[in-house]
Amino acid sequence: MREEPTKRFDTEFYISGLAPLCDQLVILSYVKEISEKTEVECCARPRLDIVQPLPESCEEISSDALTVRGFQENECRDYHLEYSEGESLFYIISPRDVVVAKERDQDDHIDWLLEKKKYEEALMAAEISQKTIKKHKILDIGLAYINHLVEKGEYDMAARKCQKILGRNTELWEFEVYKFKEIGQLKAISRYLPRRDPVLKPLIYEMVLHEFLESDYEGFATLIKEWPGDLYNNTIIVQAVVDHLKKDPQNRTLLRTLAELYTYDQRYGRALEIYLTLRHKDVFQLIHKHNLFSSIRDKIVLLMDFDSEKAVDMLLDNEDKISIDRVVEELENRPELQHVYLHKLFKRDHHKGQRYHEKQISLYAEYDRPNLLPFLRDSTHCPLEKALEICQQRSFVEETVYLLSRMGNSRSALKMIMEELQDVDKAIEFAKEQDDGELWEDLILYSIDKPPFITGLLNNIGTHVDPILLIHRIKEGMEIPNLRDSLVKILQDYNLQILLREGCKKILVADSLSLLKKMHRTQMKGVLVDEENICESCLSPILPSDASKSFNVVVFHCRHMFHKECLPVSPVQFCNICSAKHRGPGSAILEMKK
Repeated sequence: MREEPTKRFDTEFYISGLAPLCDQLVILSYVKEISEKTEVECCARPRLDIVQPLPESCEEISSDALTVRGFQENECRDYHLEYSEGESLFYIISPRDVVVAKERDQDDHIDWLLEKKKYEEALMAAEISQKTIKKHKILDIGLAYINHLVEKGEYDMAARKCQKILGRNTELWEFEVYKFKEIGQLKAISRYLPRRDPVLKPLIYEMVLHEFLESDYEGFATLIKEWPGDLYNNTIIVQAVVDHLKKDPQNRTLLRTLAELYTYDQRYGRALEIYLTLRHKDVFQLIHKHNLFSSIRDKIVLLMDFDSEKAVDMLLDNEDKISIDRVVEELENRPELQHVYLHKLFKRDHHKGQRYHEKQISLYAEYDRPNLLPFLRDSTHCPLEKALEICQQRSFVEETVYLLSRMGNSRSALKMIMEELQDVDKAIEFAKEQDDGELWEDLILYSIDKPPFITGLLNNIGTHVDPILLIHRIKEGMEIPNLRDSLVKILQDYNLQILLREGCKKILVADSLSLLKKMHRTQMKGVLVDEENICESCLSPILPSDASKSFNVVVFHCRHMFHKECLPVSPVQFCNICSAKHRGPGSAILEMKK
């Protein structure tokens, strides 16, 4: 049988032997080279090459030079390549040596990667082939990788790899932490220390915290915030922070961190003092979360100074824990804060702080004039005499006018509006509210010699007072601004009133007629009389029990019923009951006989 070659390619070396390797070839090569010293051609070491045959050439996959004894004297024919197919072994035979070659396994590959210091690739290869490798352990490769990174100075990367490589092995973790401590890189590994499953010895965490406390307060604060408080001995760390605060008592970072440590240790009172000193935003959250209302009874001023709005809301929401009287007492020396509290209390409930309404008059007058008049209007417990005295002392005209009016002295109030404010519109509005003829008379008398006031009155009193009373009193020759327009407006208002009255009259007539017809229809309807009805006079059943007996019943349109014999002898046209109650007579009578 004739065989045809499937591949053909040329080489630059002699071939001492060939063997198959899957779809590749193993070639034992013989090469001659020129000596650099003597420039004479000499024999080189034989090579074992693996090549991939191509249609017209070949691709070298790998090449290894073999060290055999006496290779300088050997010729190409002195070498042989034999292949044991069952064992996948290759035998290279020379005059003095026999070399056995075999395919590399994953352990060999990892050895090569470690030799080349490609630790990450070696670790990945070991993880992929962990069931087949026999020589190497993933943990050993990982530890070697960590050491390699540390030697290169890549401390953060080394610390990060610890999480994956060390896993839950607490002994290895502690060993690595001490190693990082020796090289002064505890900070690098701090971010990656396990906090749950596993948990290391408290000493490890304390050691890291002390390292930060010596050189990085912000980093220390971050760890305290991120780490659970049960990882370390809280008392030891608190004492360390206190010692550092002795050197720098105003350090806000240390103070804030100390407050957090006190919170972990459930010493909430001390934590609260620090938060208040720092004016920290979490102070109200701390009070609510841990119910610290008993601890803030003597710190109300501090809370109000920090954030009066939040403090007042909190105090009012927890009135059962801190009474109104206690808060007012604590704020006695800070009237401006006392006003803020009492003002918000009044807004929530007009009656709860009624005993302090007299005090609030002065507080509003001093610190919140715009809300004084609304307070006077809404309060039913405010002493009017005291309020009037304060408002008159401070020349608060609007408030004084309101108080005089509320106390029944409307004429004095109107006089103040006219003389102090000189505001005709406000005076007219006040007179309208009081709806008192004497006030209108006072207003007209005051305005009669003041043209601007007369104009205002002419424009506004048409619907309340007869404008003729004012017009007759105007002196001849007095110049009144916009008099023509005012008179036109009076006439328009008069015409409007006439039209309104006529319209109302039409509506009333129509309604009256409609109601009259309705009443007539109602009265013309029949009335049911049965055994359940009684005589309104004798209170006996209106119908006799014996239906065969004759009876005579009188029924009014108001539905009241009487036995005829129970009514007066003279003819009765109206129901006695309805007439007595002033409901109107029962006009007409229905009479039933049998």
